[in-house]
Amino acid sequence: MSNQAIPLSVLDLCPVPEGATPAQALANARALAQHVEGLGYRRYWVAEHHNMTGIASAATSVVMGYLAAGTTSIRIGSGGIMLPNHAPLQIAEQFGTLESLYPDRIDLGLGRAPGTDQATAQALRHGRGDGSDFPQMLDELRRLFAEPKPGQRLRAVPGAGLNVPIWLLGSSTFSAQLSAQLGLPFAFAGQFSPDFMFSALRTYREHFQPSEALQQPHVMLGINAYVAESREQAAMLATSHQQAFLNLIRGRPGPLPPPVEDMEALWQPHEKHSVLSTLAGTLIGDEDAVSQQLDDLLERTGANELIVSTSMFDQEARKDSYRRMMAIASRQK
Repeated sequence: MSNQAIPLSVLDLCPVPEGATPAQALANARALAQHVEGLGYRRYWVAEHHNMTGIASAATSVVMGYLAAGTTSIRIGSGGIMLPNHAPLQIAEQFGTLESLYPDRIDLGLGRAPGTDQATAQALRHGRGDGSDFPQMLDELRRLFAEPKPGQRLRAVPGAGLNVPIWLLGSSTFSAQLSAQLGLPFAFAGQFSPDFMFSALRTYREHFQPSEALQQPHVMLGINAYVAESREQAAMLATSHQQAFLNLIRGRPGPLPPPVEDMEALWQPHEKHSVLSTLAGTLIGDEDAVSQQLDDLLERTGANELIVSTSMFDQEARKDSYRRMMAIASRQK
């Protein structure tokens, strides 16, 4: 498959680099959104995580408003809102407000994981459940976005009757199956769940039912990508994310560390295996190397879109990586 026409989008966790503040991380996100809008990226999604000192996008819909106000055409979305953390009415009102302010530019990506540890999830949900009722919550949310029926007492204002595209996000086959049944687009978290990628995509495509929202299955694949002038430079830039993930599995998540030239002194063999297997499929290298990796990925997955996550310590290197990634995707084959 040619990688000429694959649409690219951005998934941003709004990383807080060591020595920086969440305010600086959010300013970085807005500057990056403006940068990739000029490059031709289709969407800019931010993710809901809580109680993590290295991620500044906890109030996801608020961050989306900030990003939408600083851009003019790129679609702004959630990658995603963890629906069991919220009342569906609140999400309908928040995204109805965003859609009213920035018409035809808002995407609602939904997940069912807590996006945090169990203690924080309990603080968020106050005993509302473990997410097993996600299908029922999704149904309630979709009804709130529908055109109001005569006599309907509960309405999302704004929200009711607005066309806010809903995507289901998944890292396993559960959301693949549900999005297929409902005829919704599906975004798979290949950036941290490569082991389930092929089974989830196969499940989605085999069980897809056409709907008013979507006639054919549509997959957006999440990937990590680090592109630089040289393969060695790209590999070094990727070590910030590797260190962050290493700290996470050690139970000590924190700000995004600066890159290092050699990871070997930092991890034990079993930790190295865990980090690299979780991040398997990451695109790393110069433009020639990543172009070959991208062709192979698209050939194997048949993805309709890619949403690219690039957590780098240095903002200018990050902008450059996204510039190079678009150059690769736009290259004639």
